[in-house]
Amino acid sequence: MTIADRWLLPDGMDEVLPPQASRMEELRRALLDLYHRWGYDQVMPPPVEFLDSLLTGTGTDLDLQTFKLTDQLTGRMMGASADVTPQVARMDAHSLKRQGPVRLCYCTNVLRAKADQHQGGRSPVQVGVELFGHAGLESDSEIIHLALASLKAAGADEIHLALGHIGIYRSLVEAAALSSEQESALFEALALKSPGQLATQVNASVSDPVLADMLMALGELHGDASILSDAYERFAGAPAPVKAALDQLQALYKGVLARFNVSLYFDLAELRGYQYHTGMMFAAYVPGYGHALAKGGRYDDTGRAFGRARPATGFSMDLKQLASLALASPSQGAIWAPAQEQESLNAAIAALREQGERVIQALPGQRTGPAEHSCDRRLEFIDGRWQITALTQETSA
Repeated sequence: MTIADRWLLPDGMDEVLPPQASRMEELRRALLDLYHRWGYDQVMPPPVEFLDSLLTGTGTDLDLQTFKLTDQLTGRMMGASADVTPQVARMDAHSLKRQGPVRLCYCTNVLRAKADQHQGGRSPVQVGVELFGHAGLESDSEIIHLALASLKAAGADEIHLALGHIGIYRSLVEAAALSSEQESALFEALALKSPGQLATQVNASVSDPVLADMLMALGELHGDASILSDAYERFAGAPAPVKAALDQLQALYKGVLARFNVSLYFDLAELRGYQYHTGMMFAAYVPGYGHALAKGGRYDDTGRAFGRARPATGFSMDLKQLASLALASPSQGAIWAPAQEQESLNAAIAALREQGERVIQALPGQRTGPAEHSCDRRLEFIDGRWQITALTQETSA
């Protein structure tokens, strides 16, 4: 190993330097203030938890993404949080135990054992909101609208919203009474968007021709709002929950268009988070990014494992990705103060900082000057008092 290799970061781990770090902090504050105005209370989950709590009810995907370590105090296995949502569900069910709807938000670092194929690195800063205790369409609508408002606040001008509903697939599979092996093969065919493979699996597994046609239709029903009309026709004989899911998508679609200028896309075979989601799902895309910048949906009863089943819906984003939507704010400049130890100078510097000014005081023997520290003004002693003067190119040398 060379000396240079010692300072290489592991693949997928990155550091955030100025001015992007300032941009992220500015955006973090703006988003948390936005969520506060919508009635969401901030929580701060721990960075590690015991595995039997951290992974309860989350399926295998999160298990594979979790860094595992041994607690030196108890000998029990712990995991570093790879996704905040299950932790917040635990807080609602086990720690808070509030009655009625509960709105929670967060912004914290997470670690992932492998790079997320949808959101890049292994050390995202996850920001998001969760709404517990309400199973109606209104809470789903609120979550989608808040996700879109978040992207707008981050600087997104053009947003493409994809909507789906996992309940359609679940209802059809349940009606077809497939074995676990048959369902697994069908799931894989739909996830791969392979019409030929889907036809093979449906023909081999589904004896009812009506249900077979409906399952085949799933792979075809993706596109603009016109596919909803097609879906109502193709699923005319489907179980009641299928029509209810389509009604929900129709209502969400109308609600979004009434408040936001976004393009909408529907995919009734979107199975992302199948083990996790229970109802509507959405993903928001911005041109120039090959993955969703915001994604979420309904995940009822996650708190059941913690002793309190609750309806739940929410979304999450990576603050690092969001911060790249807009350039970091230009520096507001700073005031350069001389390297002197005087009571009057110290008082002047303290007063300026109290007013919100950025004041950089030179250190004895310092070779760099105000220009290298992005200062545009200077503190000078003039006419018996400390005054701020403009820093010209001549005086910055």
